[in-house]
Amino acid sequence: MIQSKADLQRYIAADLAQAGITSWRPWMGLRYPLLRYQRILRKTEYTVNCARGPVRKLTAFLRQYILRRAGIKLGFTIHPNVFGPGLSIAHWGTIVINPNARIGANCRIHPSTSIGETNGGSPQIGDDCYIGPGAKLFGPITLGDRVKVGANAVVNKSFPSDVVLAGVPAAVVKTTEPMGV
Repeated sequence: MIQSKADLQRYIAADLAQAGITSWRPWMGLRYPLLRYQRILRKTEYTVNCARGPVRKLTAFLRQYILRRAGIKLGFTIHPNVFGPGLSIAHWGTIVINPNARIGANCRIHPSTSIGETNGGSPQIGDDCYIGPGAKLFGPITLGDRVKVGANAVVNKSFPSDVVLAGVPAAVVKTTEPMGV
């Protein structure tokens, strides 16, 4: 969660690194609309989390409005404070994520993905995950680190780290070795 300007800079740098970019230039917003959206998301998270006093709360409200408008243009419903640093959105298209979901660092997510709530619970996903196009994850589930969810998989139960999931309902199709072992 972004709690300071240093956190904001760290999150933005991690998001840019996932795209292979070392520094941001103002003209890049035209060339990279997804990264522009991610910058808006991160700045909104900072403003919402650090808003103190009526003027800053108004600024937080306006930033949320700008985020919502940018999301409508790209087809995203992504709320602040859901993703850790290093977010990588592959393409624009429909991505719907419940505000109570929590996704760790270095997540790559593809379009037509839904991460939703059922039975009062939302998914909790670890670090270094990959969520393929059309994947549906819902309910009070937990996915470990380095989990890869295949295209059009429907995940409705928890899985450990270092697995590849596919199918409807999702099942482990491969176990992977963790990096550095």
